[in-house]
Amino acid sequence: MEIGATKISLLQEKLEKDLFHVVYKVPSGDGPYVRAKHAQLVYKDPESAVVWFWTAINSGDRVCSALKDMAVVLKQLDRSEQAIEAIKSFRGFCPKNAQESLDNVLIDLYKGNLGWAYMKKPNYMAAEVVYRKAQMIDPDTNKALNLGYCLIKQARYEEAYLFLQDVLQCKLPGSDDLKSRNRAEELLLELESKHPSLPTFSNSPQLNFENDFVEALERMMMNEWATTRSRRLPIFEEISQF
Repeated sequence: MEIGATKISLLQEKLEKDLFHVVYKVPSGDGPYVRAKHAQLVYKDPESAVVWFWTAINSGDRVCSALKDMAVVLKQLDRSEQAIEAIKSFRGFCPKNAQESLDNVLIDLYKGNLGWAYMKKPNYMAAEVVYRKAQMIDPDTNKALNLGYCLIKQARYEEAYLFLQDVLQCKLPGSDDLKSRNRAEELLLELESKHPSLPTFSNSPQLNFENDFVEALERMMMNEWATTRSRRLPIFEEISQF
């Protein structure tokens, strides 16, 4: 009877572990990549996740997956430039069949950087165009928050409100991230202070995003990056020894 009970206990433990991996969508194991995914998805600790992803890349543990996942986390932390540099520096360690997916990640990062560059100028209308086009291709919380910010700065409060609500109602990937939700709440407070009543939509002019404007802006920014000497970050020097 004791042996039977032990078997049942072990089986129950295995089922619980399997259920845990299904619920949180994390791989099994105990390597640095698995620890990175736990930090990212279970503990919601992006800073620790980045450290573990770097460890995984440095140790050769699922390098391609670690590189792509780390780029996503760095983008959520508004550190897209580091993500771009990481992919450019370490994509050579990934197989040929993974290069296309890495290119897609880079394209998304470049678009995010382009929008951020216009926000810093500040040129909120141009930034809005870039973020809207990027959101149409690959919607996520970070783009929605940046769009909300751009729209607030243009006094288009009703439209900004909708984007912030999408985040707070968890309608977008990344909406459950604590940092993103805090930023959404801060923007909502700013929005309410500027426009307490939030009336229905006015007939404000809408931009046409199905034209060549975004592509022209992207080509211009790509050319600027291509002709600018890349600055290698110190962390890359530390982990380049495979």
